[in-house]
Amino acid sequence: MKLLRAADRSAVPWKNGGGITREIAARPEGAGSADFGWRVSLAEVAADGPFSAFPGVDRVLTMVEGEGMDLTLEGVGPRRVDARFVPQRFPGDVPTGCRLLGGRVVNLNVMHRRGSSYAAEVEVVTGDVTTGGAPEPGSTRIVVPLDAGAVLRRRGDAPLELERYDALVFTDPAPPPALIRSEGRTAVLTLRHP
Repeated sequence: MKLLRAADRSAVPWKNGGGITREIAARPEGAGSADFGWRVSLAEVAADGPFSAFPGVDRVLTMVEGEGMDLTLEGVGPRRVDARFVPQRFPGDVPTGCRLLGGRVVNLNVMHRRGSSYAAEVEVVTGDVTTGGAPEPGSTRIVVPLDAGAVLRRRGDAPLELERYDALVFTDPAPPPALIRSEGRTAVLTLRHP
């Protein structure tokens, strides 16, 4: 298990300069925007405008802060994203325009290469989360508290306070069970890779 603190992430401009993103994790490690297999980040949208295009990539976008946005996906149609904590899937290579409904939003953004051995599942859980790590070899599980006040408890270890948007990354298929105690919401991501 690896703990990635939200406070340690740097803000980086979007590929098209229209917002900022804070990368949580990517596979392969250190991969850039052109060569990742999967990538998890928090993206801040502060103004209307287009999303960056990512050829051959699918997105799972989960709004975690804000009132929402209207998306216009070329050739697909409009999509309103106004419910927090509800994962939304859409192609990352389709030109996508964004109009904010009431100011800045923050999205948990999960992207993976389409048609490859990379895939992503996103679930938002309310309350405690128990995890033994990755569900199978060749996958990674990432757990991200979306509200403040979560605590990690593992047998033999002192409780560990988790801040909002910290991330726990599990890659071992059979680590000791961990319990994340929370009264809020937590994103549980399962990312498959070769």
